[in-house]
Amino acid sequence: MHVIFLNPQGNFDPQDSHLTEHPDFGGQLVYVKEIGMALSKMGVHVDIVTRRIDDPDWPEFSKPLDYYKGYADHLRIVRIACGGPKFLNKERLWEYLDEFTDNILAFYGEGLPDFATGHYGDGGYSAVLLKQKAGIGFTFTGHSLGAQKLDKLGMTPENFDRMEQQYRFSKRIAAERLSIAQAFQIITSTSQERMEQYAHPLYQGAVAVNDDRKLAVIPPGVNTRIFTTQDREGDEAIYRKLEAKIQGKPKPWIIVSSRLDEKKNHLGAVKAYVLSKELQAKANLGIFIRGLDDPFAEIEHLPAKEQQILRPILDLITQHTLQANVGFFNIKSQPELATTYRYFARRGSIFTLTAFYEPFGLAPIEAAACGLAVVVTKNGGPSEIFADGSGILVDPFDAREIAKGLLEGIDRQQYYATLGELRVKAKYTWEKTTEGYLRVIEKGIQQHYDQDMITRELNAKERILSYLTNRRS
Repeated sequence: MHVIFLNPQGNFDPQDSHLTEHPDFGGQLVYVKEIGMALSKMGVHVDIVTRRIDDPDWPEFSKPLDYYKGYADHLRIVRIACGGPKFLNKERLWEYLDEFTDNILAFYGEGLPDFATGHYGDGGYSAVLLKQKAGIGFTFTGHSLGAQKLDKLGMTPENFDRMEQQYRFSKRIAAERLSIAQAFQIITSTSQERMEQYAHPLYQGAVAVNDDRKLAVIPPGVNTRIFTTQDREGDEAIYRKLEAKIQGKPKPWIIVSSRLDEKKNHLGAVKAYVLSKELQAKANLGIFIRGLDDPFAEIEHLPAKEQQILRPILDLITQHTLQANVGFFNIKSQPELATTYRYFARRGSIFTLTAFYEPFGLAPIEAAACGLAVVVTKNGGPSEIFADGSGILVDPFDAREIAKGLLEGIDRQQYYATLGELRVKAKYTWEKTTEGYLRVIEKGIQQHYDQDMITRELNAKERILSYLTNRRS
């Protein structure tokens, strides 16, 4: 069996360069890589198909073919040229996806893959085109959908043109509707994602969320080779480095670890810490920022959008003279992240993610797998993951509630750490995720498509404007 994972945006390479550092390079890359690796171990030939970038600023992504160490027989990174050689933000890729899929077909020639999986709207639309042009069936995994982003950003008929120019919502919504309708099956991470995101009015008519034949809930998982409570080779060197950095700070730590993105709401966690003298007395605050050792001195090294997120955090820490309570950690890889989680877990520490909305919540289960108690947003996937009480759920818009949850996590760290680790091992591993994918793929290899639907859906502008007007009234 030969399966391709379509991910036009992305930074797949054997060293995981820049992984999750850029808004276009989020958790979906970890998701695709891990399922690809697990499928290849089951004997499936897997290609991760992404865009080739021949740009001096992005040298890792210039080779047409690449391989992960130890997976050369069944897993490849296939980079397909389109839209010129330079890096392009995901919003600029839409006009080049026809070229992308034509070049995919030229690359494979007569040796076409048996099935595809499309990731995000652009990967899904690429799968639609491959199905139209070559009859290749596919599954669609949206990860996060454009309609929710449109609502959160406050799109209105008045600002439609400006936001459309920046985010290309009409392209994205049309691509998602086509992907949803044409996919053999839609794979969601949680029941909440299925019943809420796909029920949005902008997807009405493309799918019925109660149709079990069309939608499957297959949760993502944790790489248990890396994220574990057991010591790994190389841990001691990292432990010594951490000991040197936090010398004189024996208290537990509250760990904030996600990319600098406004929706991740780092500021909410910092505000909660600032509000609570009791929390400051019981724990230090640790913020992980890849690429910076001292954000106060090195903030200018970050992109402008990330600086806008970090500056209010640094200002708040300075205004409340909490520099001695707060540590910044430059974590450069997944293995180093897991080791750092283990180190802090042994000091009675907790992990927090106070995102305004989190579609799934891979970072919290990675932290839980390493022995950290978890305090996370109640909005989105975490409310389902930790529905059994193995984690603490908080309102990300309420700093006092966040502080209360963090205090409970510190006070009952061992209790929540034990429950969280057991929860992950029982339900959230990549092996379990991949078994679910394989069952769907095996059923979906022989499917047909509705070519006329592609023409009907391609212009979503009127649909979005109608939705925005009706929502106001």
